Amino acid sequence: MQEFTEQNLADAVVDRMSSQTDPRLRQVMTSLINHLHAFVREVELNEAEWMQAIEFLTATGQLCDDSRQEFILLSDTLGVSMLVDAINHRRPRGATENTVLGPFHVDGAPVCELGTDISRGIEGGQPAFVSGRVLDEHGAPVVGALLDVWQVRPDRLYDVQDPESPEMQLRAKFRTDADGRYYFHTIVPVSYPIPDDGPVGRMLTALGREPWRPAHMHFIVSADGYAPVTTHLFVRGDPYLESDAVFGVKKSLIVDFEKSTAAAAPDGAPMDGAFYIAEYDFGLARS
Repeated sequence: MQEFTEQNLADAVVDRMSSQTDPRLRQVMTSLINHLHAFVREVELNEAEWMQAIEFLTATGQLCDDSRQEFILLSDTLGVSMLVDAINHRRPRGATENTVLGPFHVDGAPVCELGTDISRGIEGGQPAFVSGRVLDEHGAPVVGALLDVWQVRPDRLYDVQDPESPEMQLRAKFRTDADGRYYFHTIVPVSYPIPDDGPVGRMLTALGREPWRPAHMHFIVSADGYAPVTTHLFVRGDPYLESDAVFGVKKSLIVDFEKSTAAAAPDGAPMDGAFYIAEYDFGLARS
């Protein structure tokens, strides 16, 4: 009978795997076991600390439901989501950079006509006109590309965080026209704190970290024959660009929202007072 020690226990766990184990699963689990055991040995984890970790992970899972994904928040705030994203989406020159999906994407947003105001029915906020093109890596327009758009409300909540909210607030999909152009009306995004009333929030507090995300809009841009891009557009000048709680900011994704007092938006829609204009061209790479 083998004697298990601090030094050989990781090897013993790895050796218990069947020879029929899927090769990729074996590779992942071998590395996980070795790193986990090395971590425990390095910090000399005591029993109370390990139980606290188990209770933390248990509470994280218990808080997950159809409208909240606490494990995604945990992954995001530890930088793991951005690391996995970076490894899996190494983009060629000319393609828009990825960033995290986040926990608040919802399937089924309506496909709207270009120029639709996705902020209708929302109180507050500064009117904005957002436009640009979807291009391939050579700068040619991508016709019929689909942009899935969503953003937080002026009260710093997504619609799915408010049980009394109408569905699909500040959510829509748009298809680019014959010139690869998209445009729509909305409101200027605002910064907001990630949900910090659960175990992830308590972890951030214990680490002396802020839960805030800089103002941004979410996009998933896709087209037949191209690799889809999941990304954000960030508002230049936001105070949280340097301290994003989920490490999602990239310089190439920061855009200007320029104030305008024109009587009409660039698409000809009449405007009642000042509004903001932002323009950004997305680049897609062939899949």
